[in-house]
Amino acid sequence: MNHKLYEKVKFVEGENFVTIENTQDLTDEELQSLALTFVEDSTYDEVKNRTILVPSTFKEKTKGYIKGLGYKQHDEVYFVRCHLDEVGEGIGKAQRFKFISLRKEEEVVFKETWRRSMEGSLNAPQSLNMEEQMKSVKKELGPGYVDTCLTAYENGTPIGVVMPHIEPGTKEEGRIFYFGLVPEERGKNKAAALYKEGLSLLKHHFKASYSIGATSVQNSPMLKVFEKCGCTVTERVGVYKHSK
Repeated sequence: MNHKLYEKVKFVEGENFVTIENTQDLTDEELQSLALTFVEDSTYDEVKNRTILVPSTFKEKTKGYIKGLGYKQHDEVYFVRCHLDEVGEGIGKAQRFKFISLRKEEEVVFKETWRRSMEGSLNAPQSLNMEEQMKSVKKELGPGYVDTCLTAYENGTPIGVVMPHIEPGTKEEGRIFYFGLVPEERGKNKAAALYKEGLSLLKHHFKASYSIGATSVQNSPMLKVFEKCGCTVTERVGVYKHSK
């Protein structure tokens, strides 16, 4: 089987899933070949979900071909880019929120807050349960996950989670693995302030120079957060999943 196309894209491997990213520079023919190779690759026979990200720039014929291989469109997302040199020095200094990492806190509080933060999300439903989510974080980020998994507190109450990190394989690309508020804290003008704190952490503590984010095209509240934080939409991408 020809795996040369694998060298042109990025693989993200977590607990029970593998996702192919960075397909934007492939031709339509290459993407079709990649999708076929990926679905037939016995290396991933034990993986529950195989996912390919397909930018909107690809032809409908190519998307139809991918669906014909058994992939189903799981979601459609916007990717955004935030230049962290524009994150003001004052952001994150007001201490409106307190962050406690897994270095100082048992996983139980963090996992419960993360679980509640995903309730009612406008993004496509997660295919992993909370234990699998935690295993994926540990697998993708390695030992540094303990500094990424942050519970956000306000006045002593956990209100959400922020998970900043440097994207594996890069030195300066910041990402927020997950971000969210628990249901009762939404709609109170806290989301943008909390996300800015996350961007500040990426800049000052993780030494990222820019941040890449993504959310479902259906998630208008998160898109507004990105806009308020100065993030720019870079592409619209289809999420195609092949499940066992």
